[in-house]
Amino acid sequence: MVQQNDDDIRIGARVTLSDNFYKLEKVSFQQPGRDGGEETLEREIYYNGPGAGVLPVDRERQVVLLVRQLRIAAKLNGDVPFLVEICAGMIDGGDEPAETIAKEAEQELGYRLHGIRKVFELYMSPGASAEKLHLFIADYRPADRIASGGGLPEEGEQIRVLEVPIDKAWKMVESGGIIDAKTILMLQHLRLESIARSD
Repeated sequence: MVQQNDDDIRIGARVTLSDNFYKLEKVSFQQPGRDGGEETLEREIYYNGPGAGVLPVDRERQVVLLVRQLRIAAKLNGDVPFLVEICAGMIDGGDEPAETIAKEAEQELGYRLHGIRKVFELYMSPGASAEKLHLFIADYRPADRIASGGGLPEEGEQIRVLEVPIDKAWKMVESGGIIDAKTILMLQHLRLESIARSD
């Protein structure tokens, strides 16, 4: 196996293939080859990020807030097009991830969150996507509801807010009712956190 470090990878030509809702770019780069020389490769990279997501939890009532919304990629793959997910959104230029979470929670969920804390910072599919996600957990109570939620109509969002018992949410993962990766990660984190607290 060829030993590589950051300095061994050199970026060459970058060509924008599409710049519509998100940007798609063809990138060429050089890396050390197995024979000791250098090889040039090309990849297409989709710039659909950065983003941030949050799992709001009411620990007293043992429930979480999730959303159900249309995902065309799932429909094209032959899956149910309305996926159950955590609340998430794109980070606007100049905003901090936690600011994005606070705004998205009010727009999508209709709740003002408390005790927002970061859990993960990760790439969802780095082979083809530059999307980097900042994932948070937060607290809420029924009294924190300030609006109906549902997302922004001008962006075509028709988001249904779901309040789900924590145990039921994990059963949805096991049964295939939740197939969104970031949501499964956050629910798994919540389960592990609960186990650690009970020890």
